[in-house]
Amino acid sequence: MAHHMMRPPYVDPNTQICFDATNPEFEGWLTKQSMWLKDWRRRYFILKGSKLFFAKTEYTAPHGMIDLSQCTTVKSADLKSRKRNSFEVSTPEMTYLLYADTEKEKDDWIGNVGRAIVRCSSTYQPREYDSKNSAEAEDEEDDISEYSNDSNNPYFN
Repeated sequence: MAHHMMRPPYVDPNTQICFDATNPEFEGWLTKQSMWLKDWRRRYFILKGSKLFFAKTEYTAPHGMIDLSQCTTVKSADLKSRKRNSFEVSTPEMTYLLYADTEKEKDDWIGNVGRAIVRCSSTYQPREYDSKNSAEAEDEEDDISEYSNDSNNPYFN
């Protein structure tokens, strides 16, 4: 991800707190089911720390945020959504249905969101995790890779 452009922050409509959405760990286009009308809308998703933001374009301020520290699971959802390459991100209050353009992108999103959820969970104690230090972040990836395809992991079932 060589193109780090400045993106306006996400402003929480309830608290007015601003969340920086620049220099994300992972980003890309997904199609998301809207909460009320149940229609599908293409959105640009930005994963940063424990937050998953979404915006109408790559350059506009995000208008939504999923707090991954509240998330219980991320898992495939093709049957539920009746869409290929789809997955769901669940919180106790809400389930977000999303689909990617390709199977690889879907797997990448599930892996990255899953790792973020694991990092947020109280049981996970990182060794000096620092996203700015890319070499260390690479090591961190290796440490957590056992979460990505382990069918016994509760976050992915």
